[in-house]
Amino acid sequence: MTGGPLAGIRVLDLSRVLAGPYCTMVLADLGADVVKIERPGAGDDLRAWGPPYGPGGDSTYFQTVNRNKTGMAVDLKSPSGLELVRELARTSDVVVENFRVGMAEELGLGYEDLSAANPGLVYCSVSGFGRTGPLAQQPGYDVLMQAMGGLMSVTGERDGAPMRSGVAIVDICTGLYAAVGIVAALNGRTTTGRGQRVDLSLLESVLAIQPNLTAGYLIAGMVPQRLGNAHPNVTPYGVFPTSDGHIVLAVGNDGQWARLVRALDVTADAEGLDTSAVRMSRRDEVDKLVASWTSRSSTARLSALLAEHDIPQGPVMSVPEALEHPQVQALGTVATHPLGADASGRLVRSPIRLSDERTDTLAPPSLRRPTAERLRQLGLPGELIARLAESGGLEESPDHS
Repeated sequence: MTGGPLAGIRVLDLSRVLAGPYCTMVLADLGADVVKIERPGAGDDLRAWGPPYGPGGDSTYFQTVNRNKTGMAVDLKSPSGLELVRELARTSDVVVENFRVGMAEELGLGYEDLSAANPGLVYCSVSGFGRTGPLAQQPGYDVLMQAMGGLMSVTGERDGAPMRSGVAIVDICTGLYAAVGIVAALNGRTTTGRGQRVDLSLLESVLAIQPNLTAGYLIAGMVPQRLGNAHPNVTPYGVFPTSDGHIVLAVGNDGQWARLVRALDVTADAEGLDTSAVRMSRRDEVDKLVASWTSRSSTARLSALLAEHDIPQGPVMSVPEALEHPQVQALGTVATHPLGADASGRLVRSPIRLSDERTDTLAPPSLRRPTAERLRQLGLPGELIARLAESGGLEESPDHS
């Protein structure tokens, strides 16, 4: 692995599924040396979350959040496996885990255990409901947090059922928060010489990504409601029909409204709607009026017209249409990555663009036992490697993962 601002930082990844692995992938993309530990046999649950599946039989879901990592299968139920992981933690800068609350401590892999041998260790825990409170022991998945964190209550049509986001947004945001916390703790270590615990919960993350809604209730007592594609504070802001599809308008201020009215030549229809406060007080009327304007033109023609007048807008596209869009192509967002088994494929690359980027890309790790060669590379003592070899805990063939 070469390049990147986190080059030289070793991360021991004990996490699985999405929030933790997404966090460690962000760190790996930035140059960290991430060593992923998985259960022998089944490995990370995410390997089986398909279809679709990629080369080698792993789900494409697993492949897209585990790039740039090396890995090994280790049995944490065996004394030798636990000793191996503790030794890796002793030589690592960061540990990321999302065991059920209390399990890491039962295994002797808790923060206090590992930091005693490595005071500079940054130890990141990701849980569903946090480490204290009546629900701390319950398992947490993204869909549960969208439900219990209020996000489902504001997602969906006004008169429809509560709806989850089309992606696991809580897991992804928690992974990003975790990566930020880890980088902050690493920076703090440069001054104090000490590591610290970074504690994340999916429940707190889902509340944190709803700042306007939570503040509106806590400060002003406003209870958020489902509004479909509408915005709770601004209008017109959402999806509107065209003669052959749909377009999104994001009219965020009075100047943009004035340009919209001029571009569509509807000054008479828009009389008395000049300010955001008035438009919000007459939201339903405004939305119906704008829909009548947009439905007169095709999506392409309307998009081009509004772009000329600098009005935030865009067509509603499918995922394939978005990935093949000329703007996405110009940015190089979709790039070829190795996927293992001597195969490669296109994936969305990291959106973080740095002038000092890593210069290579690693395939997601294969599910194999460690080799003596790899453990020597990681700096483990020879006597431990010998004991593992005697117990049958090592792979005989060279490790190329």
